[in-house]
Amino acid sequence: MLARRWEDADALAAAIVRELNGDIVLGLPLGLGKANSIANALYARAAADPAVSLRIFTALTLEKPPYRSELERRFLQPVIERLFGGYPELAYAKALRHGTLPRNVEVSEFFLLAGRWLGVARAQQDYVSVNYTDAARVLAARGVNVVAQLVAKRGEGDAARYSLSCNTDVTLDVLQARARGDAKFLLVGQVNSELPFMGGDADLPASAFDAVLDHPSTDFPLFAPPKEPVSLPEYAAGLHIARLIPDGGTLQIGIGEEGDAAIHALILRQKENAAFREALARLDPAAAAAGSHAEPFATGLYAATEMLVDGLLHLKQAGVLKREVDGALAHAAFFVGPKSFYRALREMPDSERDKFQMKPVSFTNQLYGDEENKHAARVNARFVNSAMMATLLGEAMSDTLEDGRVVSGVGGQHDFVAQAFALSGARSILALKATRKARGKLTSNIRWGFAHATIPRHLRDVFVTEYGIADLRGKSDAACIAAMLAIADSRFQPELLRQAKESGKIAGSYEIPTAYRNNTPERIARALGPLQQRGLLPLFPLGTDFTDVERRLVPALALVGEAAQSWRDLLALAFSSAGAPGAAGDAAALARLGLEAPESARDRLYRRLVSVALARTRP
Repeated sequence: MLARRWEDADALAAAIVRELNGDIVLGLPLGLGKANSIANALYARAAADPAVSLRIFTALTLEKPPYRSELERRFLQPVIERLFGGYPELAYAKALRHGTLPRNVEVSEFFLLAGRWLGVARAQQDYVSVNYTDAARVLAARGVNVVAQLVAKRGEGDAARYSLSCNTDVTLDVLQARARGDAKFLLVGQVNSELPFMGGDADLPASAFDAVLDHPSTDFPLFAPPKEPVSLPEYAAGLHIARLIPDGGTLQIGIGEEGDAAIHALILRQKENAAFREALARLDPAAAAAGSHAEPFATGLYAATEMLVDGLLHLKQAGVLKREVDGALAHAAFFVGPKSFYRALREMPDSERDKFQMKPVSFTNQLYGDEENKHAARVNARFVNSAMMATLLGEAMSDTLEDGRVVSGVGGQHDFVAQAFALSGARSILALKATRKARGKLTSNIRWGFAHATIPRHLRDVFVTEYGIADLRGKSDAACIAAMLAIADSRFQPELLRQAKESGKIAGSYEIPTAYRNNTPERIARALGPLQQRGLLPLFPLGTDFTDVERRLVPALALVGEAAQSWRDLLALAFSSAGAPGAAGDAAALARLGLEAPESARDRLYRRLVSVALARTRP
């Protein structure tokens, strides 16, 4: 039997290996909540001894961002050191990425860090496709015998309390399975001083744990990904989403730029209502006048969401998130976010933090169990998530490429779409960019067909791009095609319409209405540029961990990165007439990249490219 408190990860790992006779089935929480020191110590034991079997089941293994170019290295290296310098990398991930994972170690994930594992064959082969709500059952079926989780702590000794904090999601569900006798495992915690102590279901007594690693030497700073900048097309989509959210309703929203844009748009709707209405009118006068929710929030929203995003704190502060259910403004199953988010949760008074209640994923992502109360609470629900691509017939692709390689995973998307159809008055809203550029080629994210669907067409509901809203629920195939064409980029509409007509799914005489034939980036820029100039649509609407100089560089380096996909575009940028010495901040930005006095031909080219990009992206 294991001792309760441990100070050394290697000693604890050795004890676990002995206790389980060298056959370890390790469950690690999704994202932030992994007990890295324990996982690394168990991996080291297995790597050193082929007789030890280590099978890991997890999701969203967090890694420091890579450099894709020399300019990115110059920009990111100080950021990574500042934000992730003390974060212990997971040894199994490093070995998996470099092809050195031992044969006696297996790593299966049900959700991958988006796009990071496309070229790693073993990660692709061992991926498990499963809805978030079913992950606990898969873990139990695999014979999990250790769950190793990062925890927050209050008190000492047997009187100590431990909070599952950022990851109640699957852990609470497998604990319930253990209580029913459907699973048998050791619950092992690792104390982290930066984790906020979340109460309610997350709060467990010391007796719930078989062992806890607790020592300053194993403490570490939490993984804190910086915010991505929000572009005008993403703001356009966010504004469209915000006008779909009724006052007094329920909100589920995911991570990413479209989510941040939608949250900022909801705050504009509440605090700068005239500007919000102006933005809608500039984007689409007809749509803004018909059927939009544009009024400020009187009753406010309640959130029932798998992920507690930092934007929900901003919505609370703005007076948007204020409808309580069972004493909570939000029920969520996991979180990960910027350092300011963790700090805000830690520093909240208990009474305020308890308004954000962490629950099992079986509670947030499905209606089974206590169905009557869930139906009563989740009124007029809007489930807002992102997709990579969609078809004209209303299928959504959110996790897999044409060749079968997995970009991320289904996660909870199908769970929420199913809820949208099961709840009275609920809608699923899937946001996607109308186009994407890869290797210098622009393509449409709205397609005629695609090999793999995350959401099938019989669950089609609402799609949003920067160009508008397509409401597909209950519509005929021809009506769906017409609605999706209306939110597609106009450069691709003729070919998409041709494919639909050739398939006989829309009338041969159908023409796209004139109002939707000007879906171009230039139209979005004309519509929202004035609001951006007035500071109403900032680059980082929810704050950022970047410095002022780094914020100045972000859009410029994005422009260089996009041009670098094509030699023709790169040369055009380099020889642009822009790029003479500009604003005072430009010199500091060039110095930040070590380009204040370039000596090599390469550095002179970098300075030229960055100077032009700074001029073009100057506020």
